[in-house]
Amino acid sequence: MNIYVGNLSRDVTEDDLRDAFATHGFVQSVNIIKDRFSGEPRGFGFVEMPSKAEAQAAIDGLNGHDLKGQKLTVNEARPRTDDRRGGGRSGGGRRF
Repeated sequence: MNIYVGNLSRDVTEDDLRDAFATHGFVQSVNIIKDRFSGEPRGFGFVEMPSKAEAQAAIDGLNGHDLKGQKLTVNEARPRTDDRRGGGRSGGGRRF
């Protein structure tokens, strides 16, 4: 199960997340999302746990849990929707 983890402190590392979730079961992967330009963490990430029961135990146990001064928001990740619109112009607009 893919788990969304929000409200992460900038000080939290992938190892910190792995350790927190590992108390509830096997952690397959951890990914903290970073800004593509600055490389700074964006305050959220994802944890993959293959066992649905262990993942649900982690969600129940860690949602609202304090990690490095921030209360985590933890829930099942929703599938990504690509509704994001690009910032550029497209098509036949005239420029004067």
